[in-house]
Amino acid sequence: MKRQKVEKVVLAYSGGLDTSVIISWLKETYGCKVVAFVADIGQGVELRGLRERALKSGAEDIVIEDLKEEFVRDFVFPMLRASAVYEGVYLLGTSIARPLIAKAQMEVAKRYGADAVAHGATGKGNDQIRFELTYYSIDPHIKVIAPWREWTFKGRKELIEYAKRHGIPLGRTKSQPFSTDRNLFHISFEGGILEKVEKEAPRETHVLTVPPEEAPDRATYIRIGFEDGNPVSLNGKRLSPAELLARLNRVAGRNGIGWVDCVENRFVGMKSRGVYETPGGTVLHAARRALEAITMDRELMHLRDSLITRYSELVYYGYWFSPEREALQRLVDEALKGVTGEVRLKLYKGNIIVAGRKSPVSLYHPDYATFEEDTVYDQKDAEGFIKLNALRLKLHSMVKRDENR
Repeated sequence: MKRQKVEKVVLAYSGGLDTSVIISWLKETYGCKVVAFVADIGQGVELRGLRERALKSGAEDIVIEDLKEEFVRDFVFPMLRASAVYEGVYLLGTSIARPLIAKAQMEVAKRYGADAVAHGATGKGNDQIRFELTYYSIDPHIKVIAPWREWTFKGRKELIEYAKRHGIPLGRTKSQPFSTDRNLFHISFEGGILEKVEKEAPRETHVLTVPPEEAPDRATYIRIGFEDGNPVSLNGKRLSPAELLARLNRVAGRNGIGWVDCVENRFVGMKSRGVYETPGGTVLHAARRALEAITMDRELMHLRDSLITRYSELVYYGYWFSPEREALQRLVDEALKGVTGEVRLKLYKGNIIVAGRKSPVSLYHPDYATFEEDTVYDQKDAEGFIKLNALRLKLHSMVKRDENR
């Protein structure tokens, strides 16, 4: 197969076996220079040694950018405002990271004058779509190289043999029981022993969280402050988006909160089992919903909720930079203006219990809701309201009765 000529490639680099081999493979296959790009979005210890490994693998240069604040502020928080949960379970921790990585990668490509970008996603998963839809939304003419759709390697064993022949640092080569992906919002576990859906996920899938049975026997109380739907404080202290999420991850994880085991429908058509840890995000979902209950207009809330499935699909499928997602975001953000106040939560052995909420703009008024005597609501008015709403039901019943005669 004749390949298009490429001068320089910016590779989304993780430091693992696959992307380390890709550096050498790109140079060998395309005769090009390779710049490795790493987005620091909260991988932690996984970033150690990446610079040395990339250069020893043949990269011309490596760029590591700290994007944690941008990740939480401009990607995670907007998604949380939309109450996005894919198929009712998955909080989209991997999905929401890909458009940011790809956007930043394209900026590096422009800075280095690269004419191509590459990624290490396989041809079976969702990530290849998320990366490439973002690339093309930024530059319709960019050359995209997806090695897993081109090369002849069949698996890990052949990659290790190639790495040894080319002097590529192997790092950890011991076969893992599953693959993981980590950022400040979550950790995912997929593949390997998890493909046996009839088996319980092992204890090793608890990294950010403890199993509920190992959580403390005493509850932890926390307070989260919001402004227009965005979390801004924890226990009365204002924090940056990334720091707030990091602290919530720790306190929620200690209490066994945010671990799910699900089988999801991939965009490419197959079903896949995933175990996800999203402790801080799970708490933020619960807290925001509790505050929305007293601050959001009923019809606005119901309209936003009717869009959850569509918005979640757009994130999962990779359409973050699509006009329809951006339009939905504007509607969501307008709807959440006024979702301001504080929520008190009780965290206990995997459970999140609302222990109070307050807002300076609350729509909840005890004078209206009380079951005791009041002077603001005439209960007789309900009779006409019911009759008007029953009219169509009466007409439907009359028609059915006539048909059955």
